[in-house]
Amino acid sequence: MLDQDDDDLRIVLGVIFGVIALVIGLVIGLGVHVTHKPKAPMAVVVEEVFAEVEPQGDALVKVYFAVGEATVTPEALATLEQVKAALAEKDGAIVLLSGFHDETGGAAVNAEVSKGRAKAVKEALIGVGVPGEKVLLRKPAITLGGESPEEARRVEIRVQMH
Repeated sequence: MLDQDDDDLRIVLGVIFGVIALVIGLVIGLGVHVTHKPKAPMAVVVEEVFAEVEPQGDALVKVYFAVGEATVTPEALATLEQVKAALAEKDGAIVLLSGFHDETGGAAVNAEVSKGRAKAVKEALIGVGVPGEKVLLRKPAITLGGESPEEARRVEIRVQMH
Protein backbone atom coordinates (compact mmCIF):
# COMPACT_ATOMS: atom_id res chain seq x y z
CA MET A 1 0.00 0.00 0.00
CA LEU A 2 2.98 2.21 0.55
CA ASP A 3 3.87 1.87 -3.10
CA GLN A 4 0.34 2.98 -4.09
CA ASP A 5 0.63 6.12 -1.89
CA ASP A 6 4.06 6.89 -3.34
CA ASP A 7 2.69 6.61 -6.88
CA ASP A 8 -0.27 8.88 -6.06
CA LEU A 9 2.07 11.43 -4.44
CA ARG A 10 4.35 11.39 -7.47
CA ILE A 11 1.38 12.01 -9.77
CA VAL A 12 0.11 14.91 -7.62
CA LEU A 13 3.60 16.42 -7.36
CA GLY A 14 4.12 15.97 -11.11
CA VAL A 15 0.86 17.79 -11.85
CA ILE A 16 1.73 20.60 -9.40
CA PHE A 17 5.22 21.07 -10.86
CA GLY A 18 3.74 20.93 -14.38
CA VAL A 19 1.23 23.69 -13.53
CA ILE A 20 4.00 25.79 -11.92
CA ALA A 21 6.20 25.34 -15.01
CA LEU A 22 3.27 26.32 -17.25
CA VAL A 23 2.55 29.48 -15.22
CA ILE A 24 6.23 30.49 -15.23
CA GLY A 25 6.40 29.90 -18.99
CA LEU A 26 3.30 32.01 -19.58
CA VAL A 27 4.63 34.87 -17.43
CA ILE A 28 7.99 34.85 -19.22
CA GLY A 29 6.32 34.61 -22.64
CA LEU A 30 3.96 37.46 -21.86
CA GLY A 31 6.84 39.59 -20.60
CA VAL A 32 8.83 38.96 -23.79
CA HIS A 33 5.78 39.73 -25.93
CA VAL A 34 5.08 43.01 -24.16
CA THR A 35 8.69 44.22 -24.26
CA HIS A 36 9.10 43.35 -27.95
CA LYS A 37 5.75 44.65 -29.07
CA PRO A 38 6.09 47.29 -31.81
CA LYS A 39 5.66 50.73 -30.33
CA ALA A 40 3.55 53.45 -31.84
CA PRO A 41 5.62 56.03 -33.69
CA MET A 42 6.54 58.96 -31.49
CA ALA A 43 5.38 62.39 -32.46
CA VAL A 44 8.21 64.46 -33.85
CA VAL A 45 8.40 67.92 -32.37
CA VAL A 46 10.23 70.37 -34.55
CA GLU A 47 11.59 73.27 -32.58
CA GLU A 48 11.50 76.57 -34.41
CA VAL A 49 15.06 77.75 -34.92
CA PHE A 50 15.90 81.42 -34.77
CA ALA A 51 17.78 82.76 -37.79
CA GLU A 52 20.99 84.71 -37.34
CA VAL A 53 19.95 87.41 -39.79
CA GLU A 54 20.35 91.10 -39.08
CA PRO A 55 17.26 93.19 -39.80
CA GLN A 56 17.61 95.62 -42.68
CA GLY A 57 15.71 98.89 -42.71
CA ASP A 58 12.44 99.68 -41.02
CA ALA A 59 9.69 97.15 -40.46
CA LEU A 60 7.20 96.94 -43.33
CA VAL A 61 4.39 95.87 -40.98
CA LYS A 62 4.00 95.73 -37.20
CA VAL A 63 1.48 93.32 -35.74
CA TYR A 64 0.26 94.25 -32.24
CA PHE A 65 -1.01 91.94 -29.50
CA ALA A 66 -2.94 92.14 -26.22
CA VAL A 67 -1.19 91.40 -22.90
CA GLY A 68 -0.07 87.76 -22.78
CA GLU A 69 -1.73 87.00 -26.13
CA ALA A 70 -0.31 85.49 -29.31
CA THR A 71 -3.43 85.58 -31.47
CA VAL A 72 -3.28 87.49 -34.76
CA THR A 73 -6.29 89.80 -35.00
CA PRO A 74 -8.44 90.11 -38.15
CA GLU A 75 -7.15 93.70 -38.56
CA ALA A 76 -3.56 92.42 -38.54
CA LEU A 77 -4.41 89.68 -41.05
CA ALA A 78 -5.46 92.36 -43.53
CA THR A 79 -1.98 93.93 -43.39
CA LEU A 80 -0.25 90.64 -44.22
CA GLU A 81 -1.25 90.95 -47.88
CA GLN A 82 1.25 93.87 -48.04
CA VAL A 83 3.99 91.47 -46.98
CA LYS A 84 2.99 88.94 -49.63
CA ALA A 85 3.02 91.63 -52.33
CA ALA A 86 6.40 93.05 -51.20
CA LEU A 87 7.93 89.57 -51.21
CA ALA A 88 6.67 88.95 -54.75
CA GLU A 89 8.36 92.19 -55.91
CA LYS A 90 11.82 91.26 -54.54
CA ASP A 91 13.31 88.20 -56.17
CA GLY A 92 15.26 86.14 -53.61
CA ALA A 93 13.95 88.09 -50.62
CA ILE A 94 12.92 86.64 -47.26
CA VAL A 95 10.43 87.67 -44.60
CA LEU A 96 12.09 88.31 -41.24
CA LEU A 97 9.97 88.27 -38.06
CA SER A 98 11.04 89.68 -34.70
CA GLY A 99 8.81 89.33 -31.63
CA PHE A 100 8.76 91.83 -28.76
CA HIS A 101 7.03 92.11 -25.40
CA ASP A 102 6.30 94.64 -22.68
CA GLU A 103 7.61 94.60 -19.10
CA THR A 104 4.72 92.67 -17.56
CA GLY A 105 5.53 89.09 -16.51
CA GLY A 106 8.78 87.24 -15.92
CA ALA A 107 11.67 87.05 -18.37
CA ALA A 108 11.16 83.37 -19.28
CA VAL A 109 7.43 83.83 -19.82
CA ASN A 110 8.00 86.96 -21.88
CA ALA A 111 10.54 85.16 -24.08
CA GLU A 112 8.00 82.41 -24.79
CA VAL A 113 5.25 84.96 -25.45
CA SER A 114 7.48 86.81 -27.95
CA LYS A 115 8.34 83.54 -29.66
CA GLY A 116 4.68 82.48 -29.73
CA ARG A 117 3.68 85.78 -31.29
CA ALA A 118 6.30 85.43 -34.03
CA LYS A 119 5.16 81.84 -34.70
CA ALA A 120 1.53 82.99 -34.89
CA VAL A 121 2.46 85.66 -37.44
CA LYS A 122 4.44 83.09 -39.44
CA GLU A 123 1.42 80.77 -39.54
CA ALA A 124 -0.81 83.68 -40.58
CA LEU A 125 1.63 84.61 -43.37
CA ILE A 126 1.63 81.03 -44.62
CA GLY A 127 -2.16 81.18 -44.48
CA VAL A 128 -2.24 84.15 -46.89
CA GLY A 129 0.11 82.41 -49.31
CA VAL A 130 3.63 83.33 -48.24
CA PRO A 131 5.90 80.27 -48.63
CA GLY A 132 6.90 78.97 -45.18
CA GLU A 133 10.54 78.47 -46.18
CA LYS A 134 10.78 82.20 -46.95
CA VAL A 135 9.71 83.20 -43.41
CA LEU A 136 12.48 83.35 -40.80
CA LEU A 137 12.16 84.06 -37.09
CA ARG A 138 14.81 86.22 -35.51
CA LYS A 139 15.53 86.37 -31.83
CA PRO A 140 15.82 90.08 -31.17
CA ALA A 141 18.79 91.33 -29.18
CA ILE A 142 16.36 93.30 -26.99
CA THR A 143 12.82 92.02 -26.66
CA LEU A 144 11.56 94.93 -24.61
CA GLY A 145 10.76 97.79 -26.88
CA GLY A 146 8.46 100.64 -27.56
CA GLU A 147 7.37 103.92 -26.11
CA SER A 148 4.33 102.35 -24.49
CA PRO A 149 3.39 98.85 -23.35
CA GLU A 150 0.97 98.57 -26.28
CA GLU A 151 3.77 99.44 -28.74
CA ALA A 152 6.09 96.91 -27.10
CA ARG A 153 3.75 93.94 -27.63
CA ARG A 154 4.42 93.45 -31.32
CA VAL A 155 6.01 91.43 -34.09
CA GLU A 156 7.94 93.39 -36.68
CA ILE A 157 7.88 92.10 -40.25
CA ARG A 158 10.59 92.96 -42.74
CA VAL A 159 10.91 91.88 -46.37
CA GLN A 160 14.63 91.93 -47.11
CA MET A 161 17.43 90.20 -48.91
CA HIS A 162 18.98 87.28 -47.04
